Amino acid sequence: MKISIITVTYNSAKVLKDCINSVINQKYNMIEHIMIDGASTDNTMSILKKNQSHSTKLISEPDRGIYDAMNKGINLADGEIIGFLNSDDFYANNEVLSKVSGIFKSNPLLDACYSDLIYVDKLTTSKTIRYFKSCSFIPGLFSKGWCPPHPTFFVRRSIFKKYGNFDLNFKIASDVDLMMRFLEVNKIQSLYIPEVWVKMRMGGITNKSFKNILLQNWEIINSIKKNGLNISFLSFFINKIISRTRQYLKINKHE
Repeated sequence: MKISIITVTYNSAKVLKDCINSVINQKYNMIEHIMIDGASTDNTMSILKKNQSHSTKLISEPDRGIYDAMNKGINLADGEIIGFLNSDDFYANNEVLSKVSGIFKSNPLLDACYSDLIYVDKLTTSKTIRYFKSCSFIPGLFSKGWCPPHPTFFVRRSIFKKYGNFDLNFKIASDVDLMMRFLEVNKIQSLYIPEVWVKMRMGGITNKSFKNILLQNWEIINSIKKNGLNISFLSFFINKIISRTRQYLKINKHE
């Protein structure tokens, strides 16, 4: 079972090596790593070419943003399973993809699986900042501000063909919209695995500023409306605050 991992890059030279190595070091050999670069101006392309192998597809050209680049990756993917690993993220251990493969092989009717994620310090990646613990999906959770950690979300390629790729109308929350469309609207079969699969550096596009956090939540609300779901604004924001607070409180428990 081939797994396609899509990594979108733009001027990512400082962090890219950790991402690439975490894929290379996986104890699973049926991996296709698709690198979609947005015409970087730093040393990103040099690093990508140096680490390019028979299992890597590489494109570097201007795009219309991160989700346009991810859609390019989906269209190039040959794997039965598709996952996304941001250029500043890396897998928590070298058995993640073999575990993902085993989960799908033992559950033929399964459409997607996902797990937990921890946010780490941008420079000292051994330092945990937040623990993003997810849970099994229950209808109605997206209206309460819930979503799985996108870099831990693995989906059969057939689901993208059936229900579509990322909606480019959303600039910063199209990943949430896509998972909402798959899980909440189209009711695909999913499985939550209570393990940490991905480590994410702080300072990404959504959490690098208060303005972006507000924009993301505004887009999520618009996605909820677009997908025809009911929403209580008070419940949405209260649950968001509670969820974020729990993420910080779980640091000591994880360590």
